[in-house]
Amino acid sequence: MNYRTLGKTGFNVSELSLGTWQLGGVWGTGFDHASAQLLLDAAYDEGVNFFDTADVYENGESEKAVGTFLAKKGSSANIKVATKCGKRINPFTNEHFSPEVLRGHVEDSLQRLGVETIDLIQLHCPPTEVYYRPEIFGLFDRLKEEGKIQHLGVSVEKVEEAVKAIQFDNVTTVQIIYNLFRQRPNDYFFDMAKEKNIGIIVRVPLASGLLSGKMTRQSTFNPNDHRHGNRNGEWFDKGETFAGVPFETGLEAVEKLREIFSGYDSLAQVALKWILLNQKISVIIPGASKLPHIPSNMTAGNLPDFTPDQLTAAQHVYDSMIKHHVHDLW
Repeated sequence: MNYRTLGKTGFNVSELSLGTWQLGGVWGTGFDHASAQLLLDAAYDEGVNFFDTADVYENGESEKAVGTFLAKKGSSANIKVATKCGKRINPFTNEHFSPEVLRGHVEDSLQRLGVETIDLIQLHCPPTEVYYRPEIFGLFDRLKEEGKIQHLGVSVEKVEEAVKAIQFDNVTTVQIIYNLFRQRPNDYFFDMAKEKNIGIIVRVPLASGLLSGKMTRQSTFNPNDHRHGNRNGEWFDKGETFAGVPFETGLEAVEKLREIFSGYDSLAQVALKWILLNQKISVIIPGASKLPHIPSNMTAGNLPDFTPDQLTAAQHVYDSMIKHHVHDLW
């Protein structure tokens, strides 16, 4: 495992880490704490020292699982945990965001994680208007003074939200979607973030599994799985599902990528390696619902380098098949 600095947090984190959205079970099928511990242990054994969760993942059960894992490993393990707050607000509108409500959510996360201080708390894809409210960001300065958090970050849907967020001096990280099918953050935002020493956390690196290369037109999903019910943004921002790419178009593009990278056993590893080539990235947080996903994902950095021709061909797939679907939306 290789390690990179997470921006001005100063944390030295595994470049391939673990996102826990589907920890302990496939999306929409319930939570299994025993399975969650096996996955967390497996990731740790691969050198992972950074885990990303959120208060809404499985209604708090993901945070509890991470808390159990932390207690088991002890402080000497030097594990860093990022969680998120804000998504529990209902209705999920700017008017219902307040420092008081968010403080309560942070307090709840502290209890579920079983820690005195959260390493990194992230605003969880709030409405765009929230990024224009200094009192929201000011809350986290007070929480830091109280010793309840170490650092503040944001998780965003749009590049423009990321650009606005890093204007607040206390924002240390940005979590954003970036992959072979979502490339706009690299147009200019990553350079801006580097200038401010902002850590970049890449989520949805495999486009909800589309870039694993294992899906077909016959693939079906649990009715509670966002890949079944959110393809047009019925539940939340559609960019979270298959990175916003129409499913059938994505499958066609994946076939092209298979041809380009035919010498590699795993397209998922190729997709992760492609992200790691960008040195402006601090950490990628692929999820895992099955144990074999862990060693496969976490060793992607060991793949042989791609040739210039392969990289050019992969870029052509994006430019010709994907870009017009997603580039200007997020």
